[in-house]
Amino acid sequence: MPYHFESSSELNCSPAPGFAHLDDHDRLSAHMSQRSWKTLWSIMTIEHDSQQGRAVGSVIRLRASVLGIALFVEEIVTERTPPLRKVWRTTGRPLLLMIGFYQMGFEISPNGQSSRLRVFIDYALPDGTLTRWLGRLFGHFYARWCVERMVSDAAAHYK
Repeated sequence: MPYHFESSSELNCSPAPGFAHLDDHDRLSAHMSQRSWKTLWSIMTIEHDSQQGRAVGSVIRLRASVLGIALFVEEIVTERTPPLRKVWRTTGRPLLLMIGFYQMGFEISPNGQSSRLRVFIDYALPDGTLTRWLGRLFGHFYARWCVERMVSDAAAHYK
């Protein structure tokens, strides 16, 4: 995928509690379920399979409606190595406005009494004519906002 963004921060905890906190996709994606101008005042609902996104092969679905346009993305966990790393990617055809297919994840490494968290996203632009144009204009902004919110929310939790 041609586009990449990542962000990192210190967590005031060892890797295990940091991983457990981030392994909860409801918590990890909480910024998507709150109304803000960055989500065009929409709220994404998160659905899990029986494994709750906590196993390789587990499926997570996100749904929303923005200005009457239905958005949908299905993700599958492709890598999970507690307490150090987790990766998930889109499956099928994502129906999103700013980005298309993506792979996303986090890594936590020990750093003395604390841990270093790195969250990343690799993504492509959406397929549609209008959405590709929106992706060129706003895709990097959206990816940066999403990744930075995941990092800052986790860092705030362990202050």
